[in-house]
Amino acid sequence: MAVATRGDTKTWRRYGRNTQLAIWAAWLLATAVFVFCFQHISEKTIWAFVWDAPAQAGDLATRMVPPDWSYIRQLWRPLWDTLNIATMGTVIAVFMAVPVAYCAARNTTPSVRLVRPVALFIIVASRSINSLIWALMLVTIVGPGVFAGIIAIGLRSIGFCAKLLYEAIEEIDETQVEAVRATGASGAQVSAFGIVPQVMPAFAGISVFRWDINIRESTVLGLVGAGGIGLELNAAITQIYWTQVSLILLVIIGTVIVSEWVSAKVRHAII
Repeated sequence: MAVATRGDTKTWRRYGRNTQLAIWAAWLLATAVFVFCFQHISEKTIWAFVWDAPAQAGDLATRMVPPDWSYIRQLWRPLWDTLNIATMGTVIAVFMAVPVAYCAARNTTPSVRLVRPVALFIIVASRSINSLIWALMLVTIVGPGVFAGIIAIGLRSIGFCAKLLYEAIEEIDETQVEAVRATGASGAQVSAFGIVPQVMPAFAGISVFRWDINIRESTVLGLVGAGGIGLELNAAITQIYWTQVSLILLVIIGTVIVSEWVSAKVRHAII
């Protein structure tokens, strides 16, 4: 049924025959696609493992309890490396995102036809490739360790920070920019006194928010050799030390909770 509004009165009207046929055809097509996809997935799935999954999950949970608390002494250094990866990667991304954002924003880009598409491509490329993929490639290039993790987090975060920042730049009040320009200020002075003060709260909030996200992403980079607590998690899983795995997971959860609390407090103070 269609709804036609006249003033404050709603009038119900029946769809036309062609509209009804189109709706039913769309539902039929969606059902056919769903059935086809489900059949394709079923052919690739070993359902005996699926039905046995609850029992296996229960057995694994039993093996993970209680956590091996004596192992926590070996986690402080990997945890510190994880925090460094997230922090340094965020700092690198923020500094690199600023010029990219300026080039991507319509009101600050040097060229809408030439420079802006390049900046937008950098943003899309950075956001399209997951940090694990960046880390996997960088481990191959620069070798395993914290440095590869830092660069991976930085490359992943450039697009996120630049996208939000250039949107904030495009939403500034142009009257303030024109007022600064009317005083005869140079381009750098217009940017420093007309644009930066307006986007600084957004810039600070974006930086802290991305740091919070990077804390979570950096905890798993060690699975591909990029340093941090993920290395210890991968080693514990490989050696089937489930009590150590449970402890590492608790440490990761605690770290993420603290980082979210810090991020929320900082953003509340800034914005």
